[in-house]
Amino acid sequence: MTDTTAPPIPTLADIEAARETIAGVARVTPMETSKFLEGLLGSPVHLKCENLQRTGAYKVRGAYNRLSTLTAEQRQAGVVAASAGNHAQGVAFAARELGIPATIFTPVGVALPKLQATRRYGADVVLRGHSVEEALSAAKDFATRTGAVFIPPFDHPAVIAGQGTLGLEIVDQVPDVDTVVVPIGGGGVISGIAIAVKGMAERLGRDIRIIGVQAENAAAYPSSISAGEPVTITTSPTIADGIAVARPGDMNFPIIRDLVDEIVTVSDDDVARALLVLLERAKLVVEAAGAVGVAAIMAGAVHDTGRTVVLLSGGNIDPLMMERIITRGLVAASRYIGIRIMLPDRPGQLARVSQIISDAGANVVEVLHTRHGQGVVINEVALDLSIEARGPDHADEVMARLQEAGFRPEQLTH
Repeated sequence: MTDTTAPPIPTLADIEAARETIAGVARVTPMETSKFLEGLLGSPVHLKCENLQRTGAYKVRGAYNRLSTLTAEQRQAGVVAASAGNHAQGVAFAARELGIPATIFTPVGVALPKLQATRRYGADVVLRGHSVEEALSAAKDFATRTGAVFIPPFDHPAVIAGQGTLGLEIVDQVPDVDTVVVPIGGGGVISGIAIAVKGMAERLGRDIRIIGVQAENAAAYPSSISAGEPVTITTSPTIADGIAVARPGDMNFPIIRDLVDEIVTVSDDDVARALLVLLERAKLVVEAAGAVGVAAIMAGAVHDTGRTVVLLSGGNIDPLMMERIITRGLVAASRYIGIRIMLPDRPGQLARVSQIISDAGANVVEVLHTRHGQGVVINEVALDLSIEARGPDHADEVMARLQEAGFRPEQLTH
């Protein structure tokens, strides 16, 4: 059955009780520091590594806390959820730990690692539709038909309280924190963190800011805050698909409106650069949705934040998607560039271009040499090169060297 009760918004006391409930299941994840991000922001930066949580994301906190509130009759009826990723794994894991049957509806195109992980936790996984919305509709129909309890991903007080345990850990681990930066999708985790952190700050007699970050292609909260109520937007594709939610949660919205100090957005290129930095500098594997807080710092979207904690909310990333995002991050950082050069069709031209690039200290990783294609005239060839560079200045130097040699290179967009 679909849970239609409307309990009050959770309090700090509810979140403290949730911490006791989930203590044996959810890990207290590490808090790391980042000198690189500190250099960009001008103040200390800490990374709350929830990407190292069991199931690879914070969702298990809210799922376990919610399932723990079910009656014996409800547990026997089982639970149902809809998700393309972290919520599915969180519910499946929590259900296994509590001995509750779980059915998870996912879109047909769900990433294979997430599908396999959800099944390994013992859930019955049903592939339905080609979007989360279609899977969600099927899950609610299933709840109505079977009596299973529908578990929402963010819009429930017990879920919010479970996610809010992160806020308690953040203040425990960094007592002098000034600002907490949190990803926003539907608003479950930032709602809980805001209640916990603001409540703890009041006890301590100080102020702690909360900044939310959304992907610019799926940013429902700025327009909703402006409208004064949750509004549904049309989302565009984004690599941060874990926070691509078209409408704020009804319970989450007023919490965020009242307690979150600022909401900013970041682009896919910003996120790709952030993932690359987390891999190279922090040695942390983070999914795109989990890296938007770091992206906001790198893009200059947040500033004057004092001692800052950034939530890395999850690490469940498909290896194939990671490969694509790393490439995009390299391109966005001008460390992987594409160049097209039109050359006379005679021997030695390719070798000459290669030598110039080599002398400039760059590396050619891919070459396409063709006499065919739009814009290629008789006795001319198009040379497309993919080149590894050390950044924007080095890429500009390579282009300048080619121009000095009489070529007319054109930088391509990947």
